Amino acid sequence: MKILIICTGNTCRSQMAEGFLKSFDPKLEVFSAGTAAEENVNPYAVKVMKEKGIDISGQKPEQVDKYLNESFDYVITVCDGAKEICPVFAGEVKNRLHIGFDDPAKARGTEEEILPVYRKVRDEIREEFHIFFEEQLH
Repeated sequence: MKILIICTGNTCRSQMAEGFLKSFDPKLEVFSAGTAAEENVNPYAVKVMKEKGIDISGQKPEQVDKYLNESFDYVITVCDGAKEICPVFAGEVKNRLHIGFDDPAKARGTEEEILPVYRKVRDEIREEFHIFFEEQLH
């Protein structure tokens, strides 16, 4: 099963979703990419995923163009911006889904104020992708 998760910057939501899916079943081929990929994975995303025992610190944001000629069982957008401009894939895409989440990177304030926002989105991603995993992949 080959899955691509797309977000805008590929620094947070898509990275967390990739981490969770890989933790549910290490045999899944899971990739994430951005429509406007940034430089690094968001450090708050890394921190809140570590709290759940999942290390995404070694992952790197990638541009979605890298995957346009590949085939996927699922291409899943996790933010409205990526859904709006999701590119056309030359390879076969069996299923396209949108599972949207708020962007925790918009949170402002101290670390103590920001981390609960990331934890909330992380937990929503885990819940929604666990439902997806159980209903579609398991």
